[in-house]
Amino acid sequence: MIRLLAPAKINLSFDVIGRRDDGFHEVRTVLQAIDLADLLEIKEAPEISLTVEPEGVVPVEGNLVVRAANALREALGVSTGAAITLRKRIPVAAGLGGGSSDAAATLQGLRMLWGIDCDLTLIDRIAASLGADVPFFLRGGTAVGSGRGDVLELLPLPVEKYAVVVTPYEPADAAKTARLYGFLKPEHYSDGSSTGSLVFRILKQSPIGNAMRNTFAAVAASAYESYEMARTTFDATEASATLLAGAGPSMFTLVDDEAIGDEIAKCMTDAGYEAHLARLLGPWSNEGLAVT
Repeated sequence: MIRLLAPAKINLSFDVIGRRDDGFHEVRTVLQAIDLADLLEIKEAPEISLTVEPEGVVPVEGNLVVRAANALREALGVSTGAAITLRKRIPVAAGLGGGSSDAAATLQGLRMLWGIDCDLTLIDRIAASLGADVPFFLRGGTAVGSGRGDVLELLPLPVEKYAVVVTPYEPADAAKTARLYGFLKPEHYSDGSSTGSLVFRILKQSPIGNAMRNTFAAVAASAYESYEMARTTFDATEASATLLAGAGPSMFTLVDDEAIGDEIAKCMTDAGYEAHLARLLGPWSNEGLAVT
């Protein structure tokens, strides 16, 4: 059996440059893996199957795990299957990339399970076809992304060690990212310079502080009823700077001290929110993040 972690991500910066001719948006972003993670257990079986725990937390039909498995099997010409169990811990549809990370871990795990020494560019191509965030999760760490967010350049870890991730309740909405893009107007677009400034701080190993930006923060209150109250509550803790995570509704703050992070997470939990203290992760190998 192959057992792999599928870590979540936060976007330390997210600039939307504008709409492209192909209908997608040009972005510039800094993605950061964190140790809040789902668990995948993969074993040999005649066909591809998926079991999700807790049952019903995400649908099986159309799940990115199944799509990734079928895409890899077709590309490699493999006739065997796999029985995959997905144990969810990352909040669902919360801007933390859980589904994309699950897909990337599936690609890595099946390549090992089936004993296929394939060209890694094939895995990259399949990952990109599944979603803009999936290629990042093949290797994790800290990376600046351009294009749709899938053209990646590895960065060193920031000096901050932890993130407190807070998820307010919102009805699950698979189309929420498209909905947020729909709220954006030309005045919300930027030249990507805020991401550039944040990259400069990371490379100089300076504290990120208030350099974090997310274009979607300007329209989040229109998309999420919980946003303003959650942000106000979060800002009232010891959090130095809070930011929407990806397309939300999760938000986060960075901290250096684990005890301070624990206290912020406790305050937000006591206020009725789901809160996690997570460690920032460096990159992992092409074989994924194995459970030892």
